Amino acid sequence: MAKEQLQVLNALDAAKTQWYHFTAIVIAGMGFFTDAYDLFCISLVTKLLGRIYYHRSGAAKPGSLPPNVSSAVNGVAFCGTLAGQLFFGWLGDKLGRKKVYGMTLMLMVISSVASGLSFGREPKAVMTTLCFFRFWLGFGIGGDYPLSATIMSEYANKKTRGAFIAAVFAMQGFGILAGGMFAIAVSAGFKAGFPAPAYKDDPVGSTVPEADYVWRVILMFGAIPAAMTYYWRLKMPETARYTALVAKNLKQAESDMSKVLEVEIKEEREKHAEVAGRNNEFGLFSKEFARRHGWHLLGTTTTWFLLDIAFYSQNLFQKDIFSAIGWIPAAQTMNALEEVFRIARAQTLIALCSTVPGYWFTVLFIDRIGRFAIQLMGFFFMTVFMFALAIPYDHWTHRENRIGFVVMYSLTFFFSNFGPNATTFVVPAEIFPARFRSTCHGISAACGKAGAIIGAFGFLYAAQPKDPRKTDAGYPAGIGVRNSLIVLGCINVLGLVFTLLVPESKGKSLEEMSKENSESDGDGERNGAGQVQVQNRGSSGNVV
Repeated sequence: MAKEQLQVLNALDAAKTQWYHFTAIVIAGMGFFTDAYDLFCISLVTKLLGRIYYHRSGAAKPGSLPPNVSSAVNGVAFCGTLAGQLFFGWLGDKLGRKKVYGMTLMLMVISSVASGLSFGREPKAVMTTLCFFRFWLGFGIGGDYPLSATIMSEYANKKTRGAFIAAVFAMQGFGILAGGMFAIAVSAGFKAGFPAPAYKDDPVGSTVPEADYVWRVILMFGAIPAAMTYYWRLKMPETARYTALVAKNLKQAESDMSKVLEVEIKEEREKHAEVAGRNNEFGLFSKEFARRHGWHLLGTTTTWFLLDIAFYSQNLFQKDIFSAIGWIPAAQTMNALEEVFRIARAQTLIALCSTVPGYWFTVLFIDRIGRFAIQLMGFFFMTVFMFALAIPYDHWTHRENRIGFVVMYSLTFFFSNFGPNATTFVVPAEIFPARFRSTCHGISAACGKAGAIIGAFGFLYAAQPKDPRKTDAGYPAGIGVRNSLIVLGCINVLGLVFTLLVPESKGKSLEEMSKENSESDGDGERNGAGQVQVQNRGSSGNVV
């Protein structure tokens, strides 16, 4: 048996797309712009850090970060992100989305600045403080995932909800692009101001002292977009779904939504007491939750976990793959700033041609063809292109075939973003009850970051050549780039299989997906959830 749908929730589901929706996308999206910039900009400067702090006199190749240091620098932010997703996801359901939203952003601002300062002159001191602050940076970023997704899903209307949530996440693409472009600008400026010979000509002189400022400036820049949106996050009202269904204050929910959305919500005084008196039928760890949503949670956690192993392996170690196929020249033929410039240019090209378009294809099509179809298609084509790169890998290493390799490699990024990298973020914000929504999204996202940690740490070792004489300094022999790509392709196949556990939420209300209108017998069906009574106001509605 179904309960009658509250008018304020009907109003949200049926509201026309309006200015406040776009305002919310920008406010939430700038957090994801910053997230992506901060998480991926480290891959632009790790080789520079090796040259500056781990130079070895007489070595044939420039200095590189030792394996344990490189693993820590690349992966510690993901450890923080995982912890932040679990903690802030839970806190968002306990205290409300709005109260926690500003805390995550301020933590990101402070940690971005502190990461660039990274006190000390000795390598151990610099790397230790860098890792410390990047952990807390990741902790703040982690909170942004469940809160931004939940807030956007609870504000959006039923018709375009998928596109709105995906648009927030798509700002990641611009963050990755901005990271590459800013690194190009900074390295080019320093390179012009402080010219230096190649490493093979002058090992010491190839890394000018001013290069130490380059990586610091690149890392600290991430604080600017986060700080710019802090005020607007504090001005956002709590979502009506949290206020009505979790805080049980229907009057406040009606008032908040009337202020920011151009809709007239019919007050339901007779339901104020009824809503306040409702008791939650089951808890997160109850048998009822497992029966209703257990398979859904398994689906969202496993697909995000598997996707992130492949996605972050590719993103963080593009520079290594490009070096392996010879698209980036050998390190000893460049000076330190030239290497940063070349790496940033390569990653910017990939982001511009595949990563960003992939995100926005999802925004365009997610409410037309659905989440399930996009995720299934994405995993399928990621598998196809990964095997197409791996099986004839020797073919792609020849100079005349390198452009083909880059095109194929770009297509794997395109279909990860026009695919599971976007949908794994969208779906957990739609299919769970309001009182668990942020927590379940945080759990799903944390499983994703566990996959990212495996990708960040595992691929670093696995991609090393089989011949011990050809490995980077300090690394044991690995399975090589070819076999690593085959493993990632197999992981994508598993992602395709576990997608079958994820339900389609296109065109359905959040309450319909979460079954919050079902009585405690849990029949899981909704029978006509009341009539929608919404009158669009003029364009004079208040907008934060």
